[in-house]
Amino acid sequence: MKKRYFIPICTLAAFAQAVPAQETKDSLRQVHPIGEVVVTGTRHETDIRHLPMTVSVVGREQIEQSLQPSLLPMLSEQVPGLFITARGVMGYGVSDGAAGGMSLRGVGGGAAGRLMVLIDGHPQYMGLMGHPIADAYQPMLAERVEVLRGPASVLYGSNAMGGVINIVTRKMRDEGVRTNVNLGYGSYNTLQTEATNRIRKGRFTSVVSGSYNRTDGHRADMGFEQYGGYAKLGYELSKAWNLRADVNVTHFNASNPGEVTDPLTDNDQRITRGMTSLAVENNYEKSSGAVSLFYNWGRHRINDGYGAGEEPLDYRFNSRDDMLGLSWYQSVRLFRGNRLTAGVDYYRFGGESWNRYLDGRREPQVDKTQHETAGYVDFRQSAGSWLTFDAGVRIDHHSHAGTEWVPQAGMSFHLPAAIEIKATAGKGFRFPTIRELYMFRPANPDLRPERMWNYELSFAQRLLNGRFSYGINLFYIDGDNMIQAVMVDGRRLNINTGRIENAGVEAQAAWRISDAWSADVNYSYLHMEHPVVASPEHKLHAGANFTKGRWAVTTGVQYIAGLYTSTDPAVTDDFVLWNLRGRFRAARRLDIWVRGENLLAQRYEINAGFPMPKATVMVGIDTHF
Repeated sequence: MKKRYFIPICTLAAFAQAVPAQETKDSLRQVHPIGEVVVTGTRHETDIRHLPMTVSVVGREQIEQSLQPSLLPMLSEQVPGLFITARGVMGYGVSDGAAGGMSLRGVGGGAAGRLMVLIDGHPQYMGLMGHPIADAYQPMLAERVEVLRGPASVLYGSNAMGGVINIVTRKMRDEGVRTNVNLGYGSYNTLQTEATNRIRKGRFTSVVSGSYNRTDGHRADMGFEQYGGYAKLGYELSKAWNLRADVNVTHFNASNPGEVTDPLTDNDQRITRGMTSLAVENNYEKSSGAVSLFYNWGRHRINDGYGAGEEPLDYRFNSRDDMLGLSWYQSVRLFRGNRLTAGVDYYRFGGESWNRYLDGRREPQVDKTQHETAGYVDFRQSAGSWLTFDAGVRIDHHSHAGTEWVPQAGMSFHLPAAIEIKATAGKGFRFPTIRELYMFRPANPDLRPERMWNYELSFAQRLLNGRFSYGINLFYIDGDNMIQAVMVDGRRLNINTGRIENAGVEAQAAWRISDAWSADVNYSYLHMEHPVVASPEHKLHAGANFTKGRWAVTTGVQYIAGLYTSTDPAVTDDFVLWNLRGRFRAARRLDIWVRGENLLAQRYEINAGFPMPKATVMVGIDTHF
């Protein structure tokens, strides 16, 4: 296997919002070298400069400009070190042959569940399998997405060992009513639709969204169909207290044709996922916090299909799963420069699975419920204006796997010339899932938690009154007790035998060149002593954005090298993707848009045996009133 070396010398990429020129001029005049406020990493709103860990933020304008029916392709472009697998035009599916595996710095992927997806800080994963469901994360949910790169187990517990993707849900800040309808149609009979209504009347706010997406797929028997709905209600009880509740339901039907060299027939899936939450929040001058109750559920019906020369299966796999959670945290400023956050989490999760035969018989497989209870505290202290120190610890108890202590500490130096230097060390962990403990042949009820340490050093600076910024991160990851299926006494068995030893570099830059032009770039290099599938060695995204008058055009190039599609035997793939997105304001309330992907018509694979489509084009309209 050849080793490849790639060093970007001077590359720029762009992703800016399609806003009128006057708004852009105003934003240029108002640029200040201040940090962005985020909630991931502390649970409460915090200036990103005071966080020792690395957080990437993708805002609502970028989400809308991507013109995608899913959040994940955009995140894979915009966040260094993050890679998400795909297998077709639209949809990820579940089970064998599925895509949507999320890997951050080589940690995560597939059904491992080592990277956590949150919605407003609430964990989202399949109760039995322990991994996120990629098709449940649609743009209609998100006001912004915050990606914490590195362990987040102190605040979020198991499954956050590699990092978190936190979807912060939509809001309506301005008084009045806003409605958007987006329709698109393109290659392979692909249709994407979304409608959103937002209301703010005094203290009351609401967001209601619906979507329908479908495609025939670029291969036979690769159709995908999705229905989604989201609603969120909020009421300001007083200046300091707020009540909110939301619900999201996604149903999708997916077909898997199998690998091109080993095709499948009738490998079909019908999946329903849902989540709901209720929260009471407080926000005083020196204290803020929340109490929230959330519930996630899923219903899966899967026909595993059959290969050439085989007989159709006489059963269907079925499962139900759910997760109930109660979370409380309160953050308080005890004295000048100080912030103390304490919280408690309780999760109950599990479900049942069975095979349903065509003659009506029901064959039980597993019916398990587990509990996780945790408490944590995070202490942050500023020493003058140039140093912030942060330390936290979590104690987490699992009803089967026992108790884990999770420490984390870091420092942020705020230096002259708008320079930020950060250093952090933190532990991540993951309890074994019900699937690994009890389901299918490799199951082993004696598994122990996975553990890893992440060490990171970063440098960032803003120049030209904040119009140009750049940064670089160095990290080292050392993990053991990784759960792997190995041969023991002639049979496959899940064992705590694997290791993670990854090191890498992440770099990014952004430049607002003028009123009309902007640019940014992100690049990551990853070295893995123990390679895993779907974690590229080199990942670069670069492009340029032009916005003037009625026109907005964004073009970007993504370069991937050293992407393992298989580790036994070792097989890697390299490819370059060129994407183009354009929008024209045809009338005051009507935009016409176009999206082209893989315009170089590259032949490549991300999942082994699943060639990706060549050039695809979507056109559509976006109306707002």
